[in-house]
Amino acid sequence: MEHLIIIVSFIAFTGFAGGLTYLLNRKTDSSSAEGFFLGGRSLTFPLIAGSLLLTNLSTEQMVGLNGSAFKDGLSVMAWEVVAVVALVLMAIFFLPKFLRTGITTVPQFLRMRYDAKTEAITNVVFLLAYAFLLLPIILYSGAQGLSNMMDMEGLTGISSETQLFGIPLTLWLTVILIGVMGMFYSRLGGLKTLATLDTINGVGLLVGGFMIFWFALDAVGDNQGIAAGWEKLNEAQADKMTSIGRSDQSVPFHTLFTGVALLNLFYWCTNQQIIQRTFGASSLAEGQKGVLLTGALKLLGPLYLVIPGIIAYHLYAADGVRPDEAYGTLVFNLLPKPLTGFFAAVMVGAILSSFNAALNSTSALFSMGPYKQFINPKGTEEDAVRAAKWFVTVIAILAMMGAPFLNGQDTIFAYLQTMNGIYFIPIFAVVVMGMLHKFVPAWSANVALLVGFGTLTVDSVVLPLSGQATISKTLGMNGFDFLAVVFWLLVIFMAVIAAIAPRKEAWTIETNNPIDMTPWKGAPVVSVLLIVIVFGIYAYFI
Repeated sequence: MEHLIIIVSFIAFTGFAGGLTYLLNRKTDSSSAEGFFLGGRSLTFPLIAGSLLLTNLSTEQMVGLNGSAFKDGLSVMAWEVVAVVALVLMAIFFLPKFLRTGITTVPQFLRMRYDAKTEAITNVVFLLAYAFLLLPIILYSGAQGLSNMMDMEGLTGISSETQLFGIPLTLWLTVILIGVMGMFYSRLGGLKTLATLDTINGVGLLVGGFMIFWFALDAVGDNQGIAAGWEKLNEAQADKMTSIGRSDQSVPFHTLFTGVALLNLFYWCTNQQIIQRTFGASSLAEGQKGVLLTGALKLLGPLYLVIPGIIAYHLYAADGVRPDEAYGTLVFNLLPKPLTGFFAAVMVGAILSSFNAALNSTSALFSMGPYKQFINPKGTEEDAVRAAKWFVTVIAILAMMGAPFLNGQDTIFAYLQTMNGIYFIPIFAVVVMGMLHKFVPAWSANVALLVGFGTLTVDSVVLPLSGQATISKTLGMNGFDFLAVVFWLLVIFMAVIAAIAPRKEAWTIETNNPIDMTPWKGAPVVSVLLIVIVFGIYAYFI
């Protein structure tokens, strides 16, 4: 009976979100490239904020970050709280420059700033990273969380001992279910449809996340209220309730100013999957409001992305629960069954949001890059959209085949951040220098990209697979510090080349966007307020 209640409430909310999205967007034109990839440049700030939030808050966050908190405590909130600083910089510095150019993808910007080779390199890297890293992780973490949350073994009657290639069959089936649903949604509509669905699910996710926080704290306090639970949690897990990460934890405090800062900056300021939402803004002011509203919502992130993981450790560590199983176990055990189905539906919405965001960005990168440049330069926009839909179908199938093999990672979030550094750091270095220095030549940026990718791939993939110590460990450095060293070496290299062999003419941004580029007057005040709150949160939890 419990499983039936969960299924009914799951289907009810999923149907509601899908039906409302269809009604709101049934007249939206998604046949053109601008309509499909940028929502016709008509997104207002609530849609931008909702879409940014839910694209970010998929299960690699809900499951992965809570799993990291289960292991390392409150210090992992850096991925939420420090992100606010990056969002402020996006709103004030990066977004105005991107919107002026009228671009659809970050590689297009790099083509304008440098040359076609720079665009081609970054297109290939983004496509490889999304296909073989991001999409499989979204599917795996989503399937892992959903399996625990809905008790898929009990629901299907398939034992965890029934395996395929040494991986539970229920995990394979859940990955395929999510992947097929994601492909279906991605082919139905463009960015505006996805942004609307994201906003609806985003509201549900925040409501559900706070419900988990409430019920979990109440359980810690032996049903005497959340105040009693908070007091008991601070007493029993004092070593985990500090914002200052130790050197033996996944986010040592000093890395907030080195690699962790750089990863946050790339993610929120130049990551195609995320910032494509802002490229569809109806005006610069709407874009800035959406980004800063996202920053305000991120300040609440530790309440539902970190503290539940610490509570799960308090309640279930003695039962042998693994970090990445912690959140799903908490939801299944503590939420009333009708609410479990609702929250599972919201989680599936979050999974589909991130999956679809990655697919939509992948399709934009493919159609605006390789397809229009090499495969069919004379094709129409409708041809590009059609080709993009078939391309992402193939990519999604490959991701479904690879996702289950991530089973067995200690914490999927730590693995994700390690792999992200391979392409985050070189691309961010080239984008920043392109914006800040008008005389950096294209060839130096291309060399920086290739050397950066090569170095970090060897350090993060080749050496570990061969059983050898990474470069960072050989040097006695934290992995995040090594990312910062690579970043600054690339920046210094480009700056030196610009000094001794600069490009012939200074590069200037040309306005190529019909939207209103008047900045939002409230942006500076809100930005300062958000940063003050960030410092306040860290000071409170020292």
